[in-house]
Amino acid sequence: MPLRLSSLFLRTLREDPVDADVDSHKLLVRAGYIRRAAPGIYTWLPLGLAVLRRVENIVREEMDAIGAQEVHFPALLPREPYEATNRWTEYGENLFRLQDRKGADYLLAPTHEEMFTLLVKDLYSSYKDLPVMLYQIQTKYRDEARPRAGLLRGREFVMKDSYSFDVDDAGLEDSYAKHRAAYVRIFERLGLPVVAVSATSGAMGGSRSEEFMHPSVVGEDTFVRSAGGYAANVEAVTTVVPDPVDYTNAPAAQVHETPDSPTIEALVARSNELHPREGQPWTAADTLKNVVLSVSLPEGGKQLVAIGVPGDREVDLKRVEAGIGQALEVGGELEVAAATEEELRAVPELVKGYIGPGLSRDDALLGSTSRTGIPYFVDPRVVPGTSWITGANAEQSHVYHLVAERDFTWDATLEACTVRDGDPAPDGSGPLEIARGMEMGHVFQLGRKYAEALGLKVLDSNGKLVTVTMGSYGIGVTRALAALAEFYHDEQGLLWPRDLSPADVHVVATGKGTEVLEAAEEIVGHLEAAGITVLFDDRPKVSPGVKFRDAELLGVPTVLVVGRGLADGVLELKDRRSGRSREIQREQVVAEVTTELHGADGPAADTL
Repeated sequence: MPLRLSSLFLRTLREDPVDADVDSHKLLVRAGYIRRAAPGIYTWLPLGLAVLRRVENIVREEMDAIGAQEVHFPALLPREPYEATNRWTEYGENLFRLQDRKGADYLLAPTHEEMFTLLVKDLYSSYKDLPVMLYQIQTKYRDEARPRAGLLRGREFVMKDSYSFDVDDAGLEDSYAKHRAAYVRIFERLGLPVVAVSATSGAMGGSRSEEFMHPSVVGEDTFVRSAGGYAANVEAVTTVVPDPVDYTNAPAAQVHETPDSPTIEALVARSNELHPREGQPWTAADTLKNVVLSVSLPEGGKQLVAIGVPGDREVDLKRVEAGIGQALEVGGELEVAAATEEELRAVPELVKGYIGPGLSRDDALLGSTSRTGIPYFVDPRVVPGTSWITGANAEQSHVYHLVAERDFTWDATLEACTVRDGDPAPDGSGPLEIARGMEMGHVFQLGRKYAEALGLKVLDSNGKLVTVTMGSYGIGVTRALAALAEFYHDEQGLLWPRDLSPADVHVVATGKGTEVLEAAEEIVGHLEAAGITVLFDDRPKVSPGVKFRDAELLGVPTVLVVGRGLADGVLELKDRRSGRSREIQREQVVAEVTTELHGADGPAADTL
């Protein structure tokens, strides 16, 4: 049966929704594919569901092709499994928590590693049962602080998450490779360009990790790539570390007054004015900027940390977040922000604008941070022997020729600085280019983190209990649909790829007489009989202009117009994507539409 616009649950809008700031959000709402229910939460309408199901089916077919088996877990889950892996705490405020009438704790699942692990533990006990790959397409929930961009960053969303279970690391490598290849095929079939980039594992844990990034100017993620093939998200980029410098003959550190120089720009100007260097002027690259950050811990409370970075670089909080947990030996996702004025005032030793690497007011070369209890980290570019101008932890004063390792030490190095265009790729493949993107998929080699926490063991071939090794693989299904709408549209509306369109052809009946509508009904019947799905604009009292605008907005790539040429047996066949149109004979409509959909080599179709 065709989808009839006269009865379809659909209202298109002429104006953009006031809360929409990206094209995909505007168009999906205006075209009647989704409706906002609450911030970050959307109702799916019939046309939206039709496209969503087509995306899901492509994902499902490729997962089935690698031997993965589909299951379906509840979204409402008990606390205990997440307590066992510590993620009840580690997820922090991103987790939706609730209690039942008896006071038992539950959560709305943000992800299902624990449940998959326990399911396999419940049913399998021998190496002979493995390997096994399980997946689901399920709704997830995360309490995003700032949901935005419609489906691209929501609180409720559909994901495909799959998990592999192997008896050893060689098996995990094979399962990972199968999933990675399946992801390449999925995005090719969706028509969505992606770049596979190295990534950090974050709260998921594990070793190898890659993201499938769709380049887009509205993407919230940043990644880099080189002409030589290196690609990584910015959190995973490692700095090319300079060689240590011989500081045997380096001048002694000296504290100088530097009035009114709390910023790097002011410090450089003041240094060249009051303490010039022979041979060449001071630059921001000669300064060591010490930034104090506040880290929100999963169990509550905050920890101040100080990070020393070259003054010509800025701190990237996402990069800091990716590594700060390991540096502090704290698990979970940690949020990082600049320390507030109140937090700085609570530590008198921190003199804003003149903070140094653990230096005291009395001893410019103390070289320790234990006095304040604030861990001190440095960017990898701060290597032994490098000499710096930096704060003296005293008002209006800086220390010059402060040499790393000789005069100050640090607790650990931390990737903290922004990555810039032209920075060298860590694999030596050339300079880096920065791009924006949307994360469409993520694959992890989890290893044994969750299996160990939940006791998933099997007997190996020698009868010995061994811990199963796991992989985790996710694709954002609703996010993929939004990315497609963002990628495939023009000023008039959506432009769905054929395999994802809610219908194969959009038939528009124009004209005031009943003969046009009757002829269109007959044509639609023949198309449907040939296996062609039809969206049929059969609204009797709607003007042709409104119908054509709706056809452009809804985005079905093939539009068939039944109207003015009907008396001569002529119809108009439009390609929505290219804008081209051509006249066809009524008796050839099924054959012509079939060719339009499948090309000259597609299935043969009879004429009317």
